[in-house]
Amino acid sequence: MTDTIIVGAGAAGCTAAIFAARYGKSVLLFEPNEKIGRKLRITGKGRCNVTNNSPVEEHMKNIPVNNRFMYSAFSMFSAEDTMNFFEELGVPLKTERGNRVFPVSDKAEDIVGSLENELKKLDVKIIHKRVESLIIENGAVCGVKAQGREYKSSSVLIACGGKSYPLTGSTGDGYRLAESAGHTVTELKPSLVPIVSEDKFCAELMGLSLRNVTLKLYDGEKVIYSELGEMLFTHFGVSGPLVLSASSHIRNMQKNRFKFVIDLKPALSPEQLDARIQRDFAENLNRDFINGIRKLLPAKLIPVIVRLSGISPERKINSITKDERRKFGELIKNFPVRVSGFHPIDEAIITSGGISVREINPKTMESKLVKNLFFAGEVIDVDAYTGGFNLQIAFSTAYSAALYL
Repeated sequence: MTDTIIVGAGAAGCTAAIFAARYGKSVLLFEPNEKIGRKLRITGKGRCNVTNNSPVEEHMKNIPVNNRFMYSAFSMFSAEDTMNFFEELGVPLKTERGNRVFPVSDKAEDIVGSLENELKKLDVKIIHKRVESLIIENGAVCGVKAQGREYKSSSVLIACGGKSYPLTGSTGDGYRLAESAGHTVTELKPSLVPIVSEDKFCAELMGLSLRNVTLKLYDGEKVIYSELGEMLFTHFGVSGPLVLSASSHIRNMQKNRFKFVIDLKPALSPEQLDARIQRDFAENLNRDFINGIRKLLPAKLIPVIVRLSGISPERKINSITKDERRKFGELIKNFPVRVSGFHPIDEAIITSGGISVREINPKTMESKLVKNLFFAGEVIDVDAYTGGFNLQIAFSTAYSAALYL
């Protein structure tokens, strides 16, 4: 018999285990992987964007679904608390562009290592087994079954992530366990995920990284996302920070409903860009169009944008009309990419959807349906944009649950 069982040794599970143990609880932490924090080790390209160094209001703004559910948890454990927590565990942190917080070492391993050391220090026992089912008696959870054996406890916390990156252990077990206890799981979709496009030129541009461009996402005629930053063309479509953030705004993916429009020169107004194009044209009057714009755009992009412009690549620059030049400038400011679908959920950074927040107490993270059953992290139907906001959800919900386990 133990005080509490925690299912999943990721960001939420480890944090909850540490605080529960600090509050004097005996803790069993179940993790089917050989190592804890598998997904944490690869977040932020292996650098681990721990949180976002901004006030609670900013975190709330960056959660497109069910943000009100998080208010109490953020009030109890903020981004500042997360930063203090890791610095006290011996990991110096730094704040970068967009208030993103990383370890000074740029190593996610340092974050995981600090959690591992603290769990050992607090004598939290890690059991490397997959939890198959919950033990529920008289409307209350009283343990779990793992690989045929029963483990009894006073409370159980489910913190085993979503369905994204299944190789890290996020296999959707949390949803299965919650449903077995009578909980509703909302539709699961990929979020913070690369986007598939039917445009053949994406494969042609594969590997091209665009920096300091503005990406707009249109739902029909309406702009639902616009941001300056970086993106990348891939063999199947587009990816990179801007695209991942934009993907979390797509709530009902339908073919031909959404499209991206890229401003390749956001620092220039249409008039300034036209003046720039005129200068380039003046220097290359007798050259072919395709050779006269080399200074304007990345080399890989030139054949594609020339084709989309409708101007023959061999056309002499001195024969290009004012109207054609203006339309070419408009294309540079409004480069279109069709959106045809999400890349598979296996490659999404997070899962959108999860255990319905209506069935969870927002202050304690306890189930409203089954006593002594708690939830934390990605398994709950709350997800945020990229920038450290999702990990903060994990840490805040874990801390809230730990107070009541």
